[in-house]
Amino acid sequence: MTGFKLPDFDDRRKASQAAKLEALAKLRKAKAETTAPAAPADPDAKSSREIAAEERRAAHRAKIEADKAARIAAREAAAEAKANQKAPLTPEEQKAARDARYAARKARKGK
Repeated sequence: MTGFKLPDFDDRRKASQAAKLEALAKLRKAKAETTAPAAPADPDAKSSREIAAEERRAAHRAKIEADKAARIAAREAAAEAKANQKAPLTPEEQKAARDARYAARKARKGK
């Protein structure tokens, strides 16, 4: 039976180089398998995707336009409501309103 022989520097270097080359070969093989271009099964599939995307864009534009129209309508309604407000308050009505706000504030504070 032979005894154990410690590998010298050259043996370790050769083993390391062989392991690196083997790992690199595995990596290249795996990369070649995953990056192989797949031919489209249906040449019209791309155009159908484009049509679907265009429909989504059109729906999005319509939503934006509807939101814009709603904001304009709300702004116009607010302007009309402001125009239809009643006449300004008399000094006595202003004092009564101020006193009511003061009393409400005191009641909230509990004093």
